[in-house]
Amino acid sequence: MASKTGVYTAKKKNGETYYRASLTYKNKHISLGSFDNAKDANQAYNEAKKIIDDKKGSITKESYGKKSKLAHDKFICLLNFRDNGIYFATPIYLLKNYFEYYLNSDTIIKFDRDDLFFYASHKIQQRGGYLFISDYGSQYKILGRYGIKPFAVYGRDYVMVNDDKYDYRYSNIKVINNYVGVQVEEKNGRSVYTAIIHKVGNHIIGRYESEIDAAIAYNKAADILHKNGIKKNYAKNYIVSLKKDEYLQIYDELTVSEKLNEIK
Repeated sequence: MASKTGVYTAKKKNGETYYRASLTYKNKHISLGSFDNAKDANQAYNEAKKIIDDKKGSITKESYGKKSKLAHDKFICLLNFRDNGIYFATPIYLLKNYFEYYLNSDTIIKFDRDDLFFYASHKIQQRGGYLFISDYGSQYKILGRYGIKPFAVYGRDYVMVNDDKYDYRYSNIKVINNYVGVQVEEKNGRSVYTAIIHKVGNHIIGRYESEIDAAIAYNKAADILHKNGIKKNYAKNYIVSLKKDEYLQIYDELTVSEKLNEIK
């Protein structure tokens, strides 16, 4: 054991020594991270100890400092444990009707309590503006949990009602386009649904009076391109509201652009 409180020595595979900090609170052993030296590890321990000993709540979510040795996610985990009596391995802070997930000190994601179990056991990551989680070796965009299709565009396919792109509460998410390859626009007071498929640029399949017709037209266009030898794996639309014979009837009767046969 290292000479500083809450600090333990450990060895890397190459034999080098590093230092681990940890503490126990309410019979819960909590790892605070690994450090290159005992001083930093002890500072992280002391910061963590101040949080859990702060019964008056003077240390808040806004108290985190740039010089802190305690990682921000651990800082949030400890604050929630102190204030709400529950320890999560992910940086979650519980509020009355929802919870906050701290992606970092500047980015706070809001979720309904119904999603608590999922995000308590899944770490959120961000890449290219998209939020995703890893599960069983695969990566999944968070948007998919809300019925939003891959490659959906904000403002065209879905919007956040309050314009906060990090507010993922169900009441705040409005899906505009429910199907792949479908865009909606208002013309003369009515909705027009345009089906579009991508192959070295966007190609208009047709314009339709219903969202379902446009979604099926997209499927039909994908089938045509596959028959023409194009191997791109187009995601298909599943129309759960239609029986198989109803779907096939619409599929057969829909008109799609003849120019699809020219796409190679």
